[in-house]
This record gives sequence, C-alpha cells and structure tokens, in this order.
Amino acid sequence: MVHIAALPGTPSNTMKIDAIISEALRETLILSEGGVDAVMIENMHDRPYLNRNAGPEIVSAMTAVATEIRHAFKIPLGIQILAGANKEALAVALAAGFDFIRAEGFVFGHLADEGWMNSDAGELLRYRKQIGAEHIKIFTDIKKKHSSHFISSDISIAETAKAAEFFLSDGVIVTGAATGKKASVDEVKMTKNSVEIPVIIGSGIDVENIQEYWDFADAFIVGSSLKKEGNWENEVDKSRVIKLMQKVNQLKETHHF
Repeated sequence: MVHIAALPGTPSNTMKIDAIISEALRETLILSEGGVDAVMIENMHDRPYLNRNAGPEIVSAMTAVATEIRHAFKIPLGIQILAGANKEALAVALAAGFDFIRAEGFVFGHLADEGWMNSDAGELLRYRKQIGAEHIKIFTDIKKKHSSHFISSDISIAETAKAAEFFLSDGVIVTGAATGKKASVDEVKMTKNSVEIPVIIGSGIDVENIQEYWDFADAFIVGSSLKKEGNWENEVDKSRVIKLMQKVNQLKETHHF
C-alpha cells in the first residue's frame, strides 16, 4: 500500500501536488525494490471521507499521481478511492493504465463511518462495460472493516462471498475490524472453501502472522506493518518491506501458494 498524502481540498492537506507525487513515487520505489508483487494506492489521508463521493479535485489528483507511477513502474498497480468511490477509482485506473481496483460496498448494504452505503455491483459493472474497462479487475471487500454489519448478521461471510462471486466480483477481500487488525483465520478458511474466485486478506498482515493465512489466501494487501513503527500514517519502512518479503519468499519455497 501507498497511502497518498492528503489531497487538495481535504482537511489535512498541506502539500502541493508535485510534492504529493514525489512522495508517492519514493514509496512505490521502496516497495518495488523490496520485491512486492504489486502496489496499490489509496487516498487514506483524506479523512474524513465522503460517502461514495469524490470530487473532481480528488479524481484529477489521483489521476496525476497514478499516471506518474505507471510511467515509472512496470509492476501491477491498483487503486482505491475512499470512501466507496468505486466508479471514480475505475475511471482513474483506466486513464492511468492501472490493473485493478479495490471496491467496498459491492454486495449488501452496510453502515460505514461515513453513513449508510448501498451495494453498487450492478451499477459498477455496467459502468466498467460502458467505459471499456473490462480488463481492469475489481477486487471487492466483504463484511469490510470500519463498518457495522448488524443488519446482515444473519448472512455469513461465506454466503456474502458467494453473493459477490455471483455478482461477478474478480476476487473477495477479507479484513479484520479496522486498519491494521487481523482477519479471522476461520473466516478466511470459510471464504476460501465457498468460492472459486481469489480470496485476498485486506488487513492486519505482518511478518509474524502471514504464515497463518498462507494456505488459505491468494494474495495479501499489506499497509500498516510496512510503515515505520507499524503505523499506517507513517512513511514506508524499507527494512520492514525487506523482512516481510524474505518471509514471503521462504513461504513460497516451502508451501503451496
């Protein structure tokens, strides 16, 4: 994960776009040289987030950042725009030549920090078709972090994953309760046993626990544990990246992935 610095127009913004781009390129380079398989960018510093609403200043800034990263790196690249601005993320991905997006609120409505969020699978996949972006994968959160799922508590995570697969998700993302919090190993197993599409761990992965999930996940989104002091708000720590990828390479040699 590269958490882009707060963008113009957001409460925490202090940097000009050139500086924001430079910082994103620097962190992407650290991750790339450290051996990660892909990099995803996200506007996490733009808090508080708008509910499925990213203004033109956010879309244009993310496009500027994404385009520079794409020009500099050949690895797979993805994007998420908070909160739930999935169409905007898809549009940026198409313009910048990115490979995938992370989409929250794909199936089943839920109560998020930003308020009630309806599912958008039908609208999002029609939009992808309309703009000619079907080559861009959409990986979708299920029962995502920072949200209440009481209204759908009678629907298991396995059934939620099946619904996402039925609605043509390209892969489901399982998370813990919040950024940096571990996902339940049992929930990951249940999800993996329920669907044929990829299962991705979306929070809480670090060098100490990745082995617990290795046999039950197809990919890992790692942010907080690769930052200085393990805090998502800090910059990427090269030594943490190296240690994680050393562990990953060991697991690749000794375990089926």
